[in-house]
Amino acid sequence: MTTSLVLTLIGPDRPGLVELLSQTVVAHQGNWVESRMARLSGQFAGILRVELPTAQAGAFTSACEALRTVGLGVVVAPSNAVAEAFPRRQLLLEVIGHDRPGIVREVAQLLASRNVNVEELITGVESAPMSADLLFRAKARLAVPEGLSQDDLARLLEPIGNELMVDIALAEAT
Repeated sequence: MTTSLVLTLIGPDRPGLVELLSQTVVAHQGNWVESRMARLSGQFAGILRVELPTAQAGAFTSACEALRTVGLGVVVAPSNAVAEAFPRRQLLLEVIGHDRPGIVREVAQLLASRNVNVEELITGVESAPMSADLLFRAKARLAVPEGLSQDDLARLLEPIGNELMVDIALAEAT
């Protein structure tokens, strides 16, 4: 029998952290299934899902907790992956505009009010071309409930885009 676990990770970035994690997974007969990892402001941060024999789960969790000795904080949680009876449609959202506080909050608030799930979100701030202004960019993968069309969601987001002075685009995920 196998167990699926989700790990959240954070610690000062340095070479070898991914190798250390992969060695820990393999040492407990596990399989590295999926992950998202990044360097943010000098910190290594990530999420990782592993599958391993149920008999190894306790020892694996202890080994992950021991990684604190090398500066890596790891939280291990059981995966609650349940297949949806009716898979949701996937849309891609892109937001671009002058940076200001509240952009993510306004967009996320509208999405939540329509039962849209943000499954992946990548944001960043960079210098705008040909000016010293800061440009905010966000890309998100959304799971949209049945009955909410891409056009309807675009119409709902339009006032926020106008208010925040950002461009908002939606596209079908491929």
